[in-house]
Amino acid sequence: MTRNTDVLIAGGGFAGLTLAIALRQALGPAFTVAVADPTLGKSHAGDERASAIIAAARRLFEAIGVWPSVADQAQPILDMVVTDSRLADAVRPVFLSFDGDIAPGEPFAHMIENRHLVEALEAKARDLGVELKAAAVQGFSRHALLTEAEFADGTSTSARLLVAADGARSTIREAAGIASHGWDYGQSAIVTTVGHERDHNGRAEEHFLPAGPFAILPLKGRRSSIVWTEKTSEAERIVALPAAAFHDELEQRFKLHLGEITVVGARRVLPLGFFVARSFIAERIALAGDAAHVIHPIAGQGLNMGLKDVAALAEVIVDAARLGLDPGAATVLERYQRWRRFDTMTMGLATDGLNRLFSNRSDVLRLLRDVGLGMVERLPGVKRLFIREAAGLFGDVPKLLRGEML
Repeated sequence: MTRNTDVLIAGGGFAGLTLAIALRQALGPAFTVAVADPTLGKSHAGDERASAIIAAARRLFEAIGVWPSVADQAQPILDMVVTDSRLADAVRPVFLSFDGDIAPGEPFAHMIENRHLVEALEAKARDLGVELKAAAVQGFSRHALLTEAEFADGTSTSARLLVAADGARSTIREAAGIASHGWDYGQSAIVTTVGHERDHNGRAEEHFLPAGPFAILPLKGRRSSIVWTEKTSEAERIVALPAAAFHDELEQRFKLHLGEITVVGARRVLPLGFFVARSFIAERIALAGDAAHVIHPIAGQGLNMGLKDVAALAEVIVDAARLGLDPGAATVLERYQRWRRFDTMTMGLATDGLNRLFSNRSDVLRLLRDVGLGMVERLPGVKRLFIREAAGLFGDVPKLLRGEML
């Protein structure tokens, strides 16, 4: 059977569900929204991944009424330190430190395990009457004023706008003929969760080592999420080690400032690269999140950039719908692209530059970057600017990221 909906969102992750909730809340039940993803309705209990939620994204989740249900599982980042050293160095001097608040009582970021947030988003969408379909969009065809999406279960739905929030290997982006340009870094991130004897006190640490950044990100309890960058071949070798040998490699980088450490999560290897879609839009199609861009995790902005896409796209759709305009019209989608693509390129190139600057063994570059870090440490105004940028509160910020309802 073929049914009609105003907006069909392919992808039931953070971006897809958040967009569906924002549209439903702003436009009500007369504006129909559906989300399609084969994982919908399934348990996320085994997902041990965690994400940094910057202040702007937290304001978005507060605005759509999701944050109160996950706040108890979120660990505020109260301060952050940055070091630059070699692996064998006994001491890691701190070159740069940041207080965690962007305003009194408002941390610039929180760490939260993905499963808590996805479950809260899915429950909120269901409560609002968003149609959740546990099937993947495997293709589409365009008609006069609609795009007809075909699902893996043989059914189909016609929508005025199809949103691709289906990940870095987006089926919809490929089917729409939108090229993605970029490069692999030849690096991979080792991701796991570590328990430790002492309390982290909400401190995040970014250790720049010659192979790449080693991030210690605080979770609730005496646990931290590890994002550890190595050359891909080395990352695969390390993850394949027996538990005791893996512990030794980890301890070399983690050190013992939080006491004895224990790996309490699965080890995963995630290839790293920088890719941006040539266009974020096509006829009656919009890309959001990883379908539109993938960047290096060095600044912890990947997920948050996707939520910026969501906030901007929701705002342009709502503005159009309230004027009686077609949400899939080219003029509506072009506004979204103008809003997001330049910012995406700027952030992507910035993270690319940081990765190239810090992931090397050059003593000359090390001296230059350490002098630069030291200068920033002595300039409070510049540090505040960096914090606001990292918190997503700099520039032309969509309403939802300011904590305002649409």
